[in-house]
Amino acid sequence: MPSLLRLAEITPDNLDAAVALTVRPDQEHLVEPVVKSLAEAYVHPGVAWPRLILDGDRAVGFLMAFLEIDWDGKGTDFRSGLWRLNIAAGEQGRGYGRFAVQAVAEEIRRRGGTRLVVTWHPGPDGPEGFYLGLGFRPTGELSGGQTVAVLELD
Repeated sequence: MPSLLRLAEITPDNLDAAVALTVRPDQEHLVEPVVKSLAEAYVHPGVAWPRLILDGDRAVGFLMAFLEIDWDGKGTDFRSGLWRLNIAAGEQGRGYGRFAVQAVAEEIRRRGGTRLVVTWHPGPDGPEGFYLGLGFRPTGELSGGQTVAVLELD
């Protein structure tokens, strides 16, 4: 994994680099574009945690976590996890996705959380193998037609 990896808050200085990030064309149906994620972050302040993934000064991806959302809408099941992960088309397979998941896990731990939730589109072209390889386990739930999985944080 590259050694200069870091997360950066989205600012006026890096906004253009963030919204310019695109996944491979065959993955566009699996994840929303960064600009939609940023709009959602704007309307969900305090819940959405958007970050640019940088290798040195080069933007290679984008992630957005959700922190302590009311999962069931009843105030009884609060969860934190990875909402979006967009690794640029030419940057995949270099450890950036793994870094992003680890960074979200660290932030959840820092806030006192013990579980990281993720969802993905089921199917042969989806990211299931990636998440299972990182230790996520499906819960048996679906959210908006997506598989829900959890990674227990030690």
